[in-house]
Amino acid sequence: MMNSEMYVGLDIGTTSIKVIVAEKVKGQMNVLGLGNERSEGVSRGIIVDIDKASESIRRAVNQAEEKAGIQIHDVIVGIPANQLKIEPCSGMVAISDQSREISDEDVKNVTVSAMIKNLPPEREIMDTLADEFIVDGFDGIKDPRGMVGVRLEMKGRIITGPKTIIHNIRKAVQRAGLNPSSIINMPLAQGMTILDDGEQDFGTVLIDLGGGQTTASVVHDHQLKFTTVDSEGGEYITKDISIVLNTSLESAEKVKRDYGYADEIEASESNEFPIEVVGQSQPVRISEKYLAEIIQARVDQIFTRMYKSLSSISALNLPGGIVLTGGVAALPGISELAADRFDTNVRVYIPDQMGLRHPSFSLPLSLVTYRANMSEIQVLVRSSLEGKTVVNNTQSNDDFIGNDYGDDVIDNSSEYIQQDNQPQQPSKPKKSGSKLAKSTKGRLKRFYQDFFE
Repeated sequence: MMNSEMYVGLDIGTTSIKVIVAEKVKGQMNVLGLGNERSEGVSRGIIVDIDKASESIRRAVNQAEEKAGIQIHDVIVGIPANQLKIEPCSGMVAISDQSREISDEDVKNVTVSAMIKNLPPEREIMDTLADEFIVDGFDGIKDPRGMVGVRLEMKGRIITGPKTIIHNIRKAVQRAGLNPSSIINMPLAQGMTILDDGEQDFGTVLIDLGGGQTTASVVHDHQLKFTTVDSEGGEYITKDISIVLNTSLESAEKVKRDYGYADEIEASESNEFPIEVVGQSQPVRISEKYLAEIIQARVDQIFTRMYKSLSSISALNLPGGIVLTGGVAALPGISELAADRFDTNVRVYIPDQMGLRHPSFSLPLSLVTYRANMSEIQVLVRSSLEGKTVVNNTQSNDDFIGNDYGDDVIDNSSEYIQQDNQPQQPSKPKKSGSKLAKSTKGRLKRFYQDFFE
């Protein structure tokens, strides 16, 4: 990057790879260049072919370089929420010289002490978030540097993810000739930039409707509290259209973008459009309503599974409601359908920057915005990841309990809602506010109190 105020965000998606070059000037993010290439070697948000993925990254970066007029070396890379785990952490160090002010090195040392965890060998720390520092018993301190004390403590959270996912992303980026200067969790970046101050404070559900998968995140009290992933997204809608209408994937994607509605109620029966059908010499005319019925069937399935996960932690009762983003959120009628299915207020987030006014660009823009707005103390805490000390150990019963990548719903915060070693039974779809099953009511009530306190 050209200088410290220049940031490059890299979104490695299932259907496309996006690169945004932005510069922060007087507190505003100015987008200088954009690269957007079809993704290869990525399935459901996970890199499955490093060589193909790196080539797609290289093409997207070349586009951004040409438009921005710079040479890109360092990139801010987004990590998907698959099997994400958020844990509390704390550390303490002694300040050897009582007359010496707390320095950057002291902050790094206390952060490293907080990251000493018994992690299973297949997991890796992705990020460390400092909630507060404590100097000689005085808590609530955001930045202890310059203070004088004999004992420094830090309380915060660590975010861990599967080592395989993190390694493959690093390898693909490096093979593309780039340096992954920052690796940032996608739901964290989106939640802290897309949601306004009130939504972050009182609590909001952010649903990213991507091409390969759908991710729901809960942000409350300005903290990322919960994430869950559904392994279906926009490309599944395209495949449904292709199969039902007997047309190519390219043609199915085009009609989805040009004529698709997420809610069949808003589509017209009289408005028709031509579509190329395999085995027929002449195009066949299809109504918007018929196409909407195909699209809505898949979207309903995604929303039903998301409803089960979110209602199980009472997240749908949060005042902020739901914010939709991602490429599928561009479908007309998506907010009305979501409001009906989740029984809460819903809005769609669209970036307001020129040339990026589409919800599919929200993620790469969030990456550069989040990194640019990080405070000095946040950057200092993150820098401690390079020298972290982690004790690998065999996974215990109360460690992360996750599903395989191919499962329909991946509950990435199961440690919050599982109080014993018995698997949690999913609740049936129901209207928000209905009574929970007696077998889980007490446990979920205790969780809700802990979750939002």
